[in-house]
Amino acid sequence: MESSKLAEVWSRFKVRGDQLARDALITRYAYLVKITAGRVVTSLPPNVDREDLIGAGVIGLIKAIDQFDVSRQVKFETYAIALIRGAILEMLREEDWVPRSIRERVKNLERTYLQLEGQLGRPASDEEVAEALGLEIDDFHSLLADTGRASLLSLDDVVLSSEGNEKIHLSDVVHDDSSDTLAEVEIKEMKRVLGVAIDRLPPRENLVITLYYYEGLTFKEIGKILEVSESRVYQLHTQAVLRLRGYLQRDVALFR
Repeated sequence: MESSKLAEVWSRFKVRGDQLARDALITRYAYLVKITAGRVVTSLPPNVDREDLIGAGVIGLIKAIDQFDVSRQVKFETYAIALIRGAILEMLREEDWVPRSIRERVKNLERTYLQLEGQLGRPASDEEVAEALGLEIDDFHSLLADTGRASLLSLDDVVLSSEGNEKIHLSDVVHDDSSDTLAEVEIKEMKRVLGVAIDRLPPRENLVITLYYYEGLTFKEIGKILEVSESRVYQLHTQAVLRLRGYLQRDVALFR
């Protein structure tokens, strides 16, 4: 669909409430659901059907289309992917398919990264984390790969706690026309804290997060840019998210 034609369809839906235009937009951007579902989880347990992921993703896409503000200088695809990914992760969280052992492994890794950074005054290297865990470097890299594949280790699964212990996911901080002024101020502060946390990451992990979440590149494409294997990019992503989860949980006091 040409850009001028697409703009006309958006206008028909947003200005006139044309439901046929809304349906056309859903069809036009349906490919984002399949792409995002494939990126969120690389392997699924037997009790989770990929069609369930697609269904949840479609709900996220429809929400994105309904809420999108065409007057803002924001690329719709970037906005939609955030909501689609968030909807899929929320469905998986409700299924609660991640084994307790995996959750404990993730928490242990988060604590180790945070403790070492506190001791060293900088992000710990792979070798330093491996030593702290009593592992050889190859075993540590295998642990990262296994943990990332077996859990919902995504930046969208990072949560911040607000007053009343309410959990707020990254996908919740995108623009919402129904939000009030106070909520917008809180969201702005959360985004600031997230930005500060991302800036604390080692350069290569920072770049992976930027290219994956903000530029929409795949791990394979990022690997070509960094001149490393796709599996190494996957490890860097896992490390970055583990660090961020630790950073943000420590900043919970900002929202109390």
